[in-house]
Amino acid sequence: MPKRKAAVPNRAFKVADQIQRDLTELIARELKDPRVGMVTIQAVEVTPDYAHAKVFFSLLKGDPVETTEALNQAAGFLRNGLFKRLHIHTVPTLHFQFDRTTERAADMNALIAQAVASRSKED
Repeated sequence: MPKRKAAVPNRAFKVADQIQRDLTELIARELKDPRVGMVTIQAVEVTPDYAHAKVFFSLLKGDPVETTEALNQAAGFLRNGLFKRLHIHTVPTLHFQFDRTTERAADMNALIAQAVASRSKED
């Protein structure tokens, strides 16, 4: 008797992607907390049992610590909104984390530009 295949190998990625899209819409349209400004959901990582999801976000402006606190306080509200939209058995508990990748990329680009400028002056 052949072994049973896993449900769908990329299912966790599909669920994380759908959570990312739905959270973006929920935060923009339904979350009324003034501490949450222009938030961009960068990525979502879901545990294999779908019990927890790490949500990485960046900010256009505002305080990252304050926004993280506000989003984590609103996690239950957002989870409830996801429950209404997603058609899965378990909607994960949301854990928001500020993603500094864009800041680091801007810093690296500035350093590269500075190195290129100093090199062209030497030549």
